[in-house]
Amino acid sequence: MQTPYTVADYLLDRLTDCGADHLFGVPGDYNLQFLDHVIASPDIGWVGCANELNAAYAADGYARCKGFAALLTTFGVGELSAMNGIAGSFAEHVPVLHIVGAPGSASQKKGELLHHTLGDGEFRHFYKMSEPVTVAQAHLTEQNACYEIDRVLTEMLRERRPGYIMLPADVAKKPATPPVSALIDRLYESDSFRLDAFRQAAEKRLAASERTALLADFLVLRYGLQSQLQRWVEQTPMAHATLLMGKGIFDERKPGFAGTYSGSASAAGVNEAIEGADTVICVGTRFTDTLTAGFTHKLTQQQTIDVQPHASRIGDVWYTGIPMTQAIEVLSSLCHQYASATTATRPARQLHAVHPGTLSQDSFWQTLQTFIRPGDIILADQGTSAFGAGALRLPEDVNFIVQPIWGSIGYTLAAAYGAQTACPDRRVIAITGDGAAQLTIQELGSMLRDKQRPVIMVLNNEGYTVERAIHGPNQRYNDIALWNWTQIPQALSLDCQAECWRVSEAVQLEEVLEKVAHPERLSLIEVMLPKADVPPLLSGIIQALEARKSA
Repeated sequence: MQTPYTVADYLLDRLTDCGADHLFGVPGDYNLQFLDHVIASPDIGWVGCANELNAAYAADGYARCKGFAALLTTFGVGELSAMNGIAGSFAEHVPVLHIVGAPGSASQKKGELLHHTLGDGEFRHFYKMSEPVTVAQAHLTEQNACYEIDRVLTEMLRERRPGYIMLPADVAKKPATPPVSALIDRLYESDSFRLDAFRQAAEKRLAASERTALLADFLVLRYGLQSQLQRWVEQTPMAHATLLMGKGIFDERKPGFAGTYSGSASAAGVNEAIEGADTVICVGTRFTDTLTAGFTHKLTQQQTIDVQPHASRIGDVWYTGIPMTQAIEVLSSLCHQYASATTATRPARQLHAVHPGTLSQDSFWQTLQTFIRPGDIILADQGTSAFGAGALRLPEDVNFIVQPIWGSIGYTLAAAYGAQTACPDRRVIAITGDGAAQLTIQELGSMLRDKQRPVIMVLNNEGYTVERAIHGPNQRYNDIALWNWTQIPQALSLDCQAECWRVSEAVQLEEVLEKVAHPERLSLIEVMLPKADVPPLLSGIIQALEARKSA
């Protein structure tokens, strides 16, 4: 007998339309009946996580690789645990659908005093809490379910931000009609008048510009437009750079790439290549405090052309309703015409292995540089990990995942689990501090259960070194419990196949990296670093932030 098609099936079909092959989460009594449909689905795989916060991080990492992800929690206790991760996805434009299994419709109407509630008969408290950190929300009923699912997903795809769906247990089982057409990203096309006005203004500006530079950031990645920018700089030799979150857009070893732009904390030559240009085309940029060393960037409104997802600015005039992809097409064509004579900068200094000796922040990153290859997925946790990784020169087709806007430490380990789930055949390199790793270490067990093979580097500097650099270098609130990191995988798996090393010298690190160049199992490398050592970029950012506070 054929099983009737339900709202649960409709939702799963729409997740497939959006590109999700997996659903992350934690089971709870209000979502178990929906989970039966997930387990029976031929298209969606269930990925159980150690807790809801980790599941949200994992879904975020998955979405940064696949373009979309979905997360399932139970009502109240589960959804609130996941909210920190969802807020990070919202801040950094990552489309993660948060599905919340909720009490049945009848119980909600009666105001019954149920578990996982506040005991007041009100069932919309947490729905309201979700509103500031999601771009669209829906409380599904038998009557509105299919329409509301499509509405939430369409808005998520348009804005590249999370959505929230409350799915009562009984509604999941209600009959539905399968979708007749695929759900598509309905980004509107601009009308010809707007586009012509933008083209004319851009042409006037670029024709008068003696030096034009390109500065790209993470929204290019979110909208999947990196190939357009890569063609742009291949066809037109011009100086180009990214902010930290935009690393991975370009092949950073090729001529013309200036480096990672970070305001006053930028490496030598980067500021001149970008700020010294007459016109800087900023594509998908967000100038936040940590990305610009406390807003020390010197790019004026009159100097810049700003391209955002649904509008672009030239000088002080905004041209609204122009999708980013069309603005890029116009500007790249004009640059080929007017900026072809621009002298491209030389590749910035490559990092190379240093002399043997005790590892420092500098020697660690220089040694790691030789390990990276095209196609890697690199994740670096907020703090010394992310800002040290900013100096790496990435080859082509590298996914570089950091979280500097939301900045929730511990994000990286769980996000690496999601990234490896999304791309099982690519090498995942997760770099995290010892303090950050203690927050989400449980997901190492999920990696081992699923026989994943990431390379995990735990930078052991005995505590919160980034916090020590900011304030209280000797205060005990920046200390952590000291763990035996190389033994932890054994505790998290009864059939542990992990390989673990502890290294304190550059030559040891080089030897281990050679062994894990083609990892066959999970590899954990504990990297011993000085307690107070910080990467140059982080040092520059902290100095700039301190100067800003003093001013």
